[in-house]
Amino acid sequence: MKNVALLLFILLNFTFVKAQNTEKELIKNTEKAVKILNDTIEGEGWKTKGNLSLLLNQSSFNNWLAGGEDSFSGTLGINYDFNYKRDDLTWDNKILASYGLLQTKNTDFSKKTDDRLEVNSILGKRAFGQWYYSYFLNFRTQFSTGYIYGKDTNGREIRTENTAFMSPGYLTTGPGIYWTKDENLKINFAPLTSKLTFVDKAYTTGLSPLNGLPYVDGSYFGVDANKSMRYELGFYSSVYYKLAIMTNVTAENTLNLYSNYLEDPQNVDIDYSLNIIMKVNKFLSANLAFQAIYDDNAYRGFQTRQVFGMGINFGF
Repeated sequence: MKNVALLLFILLNFTFVKAQNTEKELIKNTEKAVKILNDTIEGEGWKTKGNLSLLLNQSSFNNWLAGGEDSFSGTLGINYDFNYKRDDLTWDNKILASYGLLQTKNTDFSKKTDDRLEVNSILGKRAFGQWYYSYFLNFRTQFSTGYIYGKDTNGREIRTENTAFMSPGYLTTGPGIYWTKDENLKINFAPLTSKLTFVDKAYTTGLSPLNGLPYVDGSYFGVDANKSMRYELGFYSSVYYKLAIMTNVTAENTLNLYSNYLEDPQNVDIDYSLNIIMKVNKFLSANLAFQAIYDDNAYRGFQTRQVFGMGINFGF
């Protein structure tokens, strides 16, 4: 009944907001609704916190002798935590999502500048001191189709489909034990972790769509011919560390390591992410996102991505 009443309050609040004419009133009523929602959840053992960012970049040239090309890009990102804690039980959850596009004047295609969907969840029950028995889950994929770009014989730009939603998709899960000092520092060890890699079977059947040659086992994210999934069993560890570098500047670090017992255990998969938020004021910030991945089943080398920009930042 309390949840129904809360929902009615929020609906009535936003109905009232629509009748207001000033930005100040809009902000005031929105904050009131979010505060009541968070207070209600936290009263039941839940604590939520999130950040929504929109980064924009635009350039335009006219008779500019040094050269240049008109372009526009935008990146939308979400970082949302919803955590539960009561007595000796904890359940921490995080959703990370970002998507960005770049459009330039002299190209036929919009190109992705960012594409990420990740869900992390870890359930813990206190064992002793600051140690907890744990069970974790990590899921990663992308939102839309990814392409490799090139030129045809006439010099026109062409693209070849390379990846897609759930191709690849990764699900890593297993029991373990973790240590936490506070919500800003957490370390998890999981010695019996299952890792599943999902791909579209069209990429592993018959001729490879990437080069037109017969598909070779393991050449697409480690998945064998005519299969859509790869299974691994190994050791997994993760470290989460968040710190305040200075006033209004925070850095969030995540490091994941995985070794496959069943094949080449010496080849450790590495996934490191850094997210820095530099607040200018309540709604404006400069954001830096960096990620480095080493997974020799996907690519024999480091994959890196970096997104930096000034944009609108809204905490909720």
